[in-house]
Order: sequence, then C-alpha cells, then structure tokens
Amino acid sequence: MNRSLVLSILSDDKPGVVEILAKTIANHQGNWLESRLSHLAGKFAGILQVSVPEDQLPALKESLAALQDQKGIEVVSAETTEGVSDTKLQLLHFNLMGNDRPGIIRELSQAFASHQINLDDLQTQCTSMPWSGDPMFTAQGLISLPANVDMDRLTDQLNDISDELGVDIELGAAEDSVTD
Repeated sequence: MNRSLVLSILSDDKPGVVEILAKTIANHQGNWLESRLSHLAGKFAGILQVSVPEDQLPALKESLAALQDQKGIEVVSAETTEGVSDTKLQLLHFNLMGNDRPGIIRELSQAFASHQINLDDLQTQCTSMPWSGDPMFTAQGLISLPANVDMDRLTDQLNDISDELGVDIELGAAEDSVTD
C-alpha cells in the first residue's frame, strides 16, 4: 500500500535542488505527484506531494531529513490522509491590486476566514506603478466557498476592505467551479 507525504522544501537557490529531491524520492520507489516550487529572495522554496510504498516510508523520511546536512536542503515532511468531503464547494478566482501597505493580506484572509472560506492558492507580487514609481501590490488566488456562504455579505465585506485600504478586489468564476 502506498502512503502520501507532503514535503516543504527550503534551500539556497542553486542548480540541482529539484534533481536531488527527485533522485531521493525515486531511490525509495516514490512517485512525485504535485508541486509548487519557486525561487524568492535568493532562496528556493516549495511544497510537493509524493506517494511512496509503506515499507519505504521510514527510509525516505530519513533520507530527506539527511539532505539538510548533506546538501543544505531543509525538508519537512507530513503524512497525509486523503479525506473525502461530502460538502460541495464553489471555487472562485480573486484579484487584488492597489498601493502597497502593511495589512492587505491580513484583512483579506480575515474576511475569507470569517465566512469559512478556504484559501487554496495565493500569489502576491510587489512592483512599481508605471506612472508614479510608488509600490503596487497585487494578489491573485483561488478560494473554496461552502455552499452556505452569504455572497452579499462577503461582497459587502470585500468592498469595505477595498475602500479602507484603497485596493481593487474582484471575484470571478474559476474553471471547474464546483467540486464534490
């Protein structure tokens, strides 16, 4: 029987990190399933899901932990349970854009959490506005809404955040907008 692990990866950004991880996983008959990997501020970070035969799990965890001392790659692993939910969720995409300032993600995430909305994907970036050079913050992501979310209340709350922080927030349909 195969077991599923989610791995969190952090190292200096250098060539070969993915190859080292892939080789370590393959050496234990593991299968690389999904990943989100990126470099940021001179670091390489990511999360990935792997499947591995149960009898290989302890050895894989040990080999991954050893990468810290051997290769400078920090790996934290957690076993997962593929839970099945009978709750229907609506997926929405969101975009946010405005002048950068502290607290934007805090306000947005509080609004989502207050409606039991799960933040499935989040990407942020800070750039300069072309006309003024002022810092501009953008965020986009994917959220999962339970069927009982009061959309009018959520929209009102997001509009209040937009007014308070001086940002634009848009919600839109995402591909495959309902999951079982």
